[in-house]
Amino acid sequence: MGERSLLPIIAPLLIYCHLIWNNSVQALPLPNDTPEEVLRTEVLTEARSPLNGESLSAAEYAELQVALRSTEAVQPKVSPKIRRLITLLRLRKGIRSIFPFLLR
Repeated sequence: MGERSLLPIIAPLLIYCHLIWNNSVQALPLPNDTPEEVLRTEVLTEARSPLNGESLSAAEYAELQVALRSTEAVQPKVSPKIRRLITLLRLRKGIRSIFPFLLR
């Protein structure tokens, strides 16, 4: 009788220990896995173009970034009426987010 009363206590304990020991082993990295600290210190010598995804050298990538930044500074020509309309629509959207029951 004494052995049967310990079975409900020992069985879950053994299962719990088995699960804990198995999970701790699975958390270890693979032996051939490069640590993140090493990857952060590597110097990148090639890159991909953000426009079409082709492979670029570091110098070509830097030139492309400078060219893209210079084109971002150009403001498009928009008529004053359309610019005012866009401003009013943005204002209306802001007011509607604060007071949703207004401007139906």
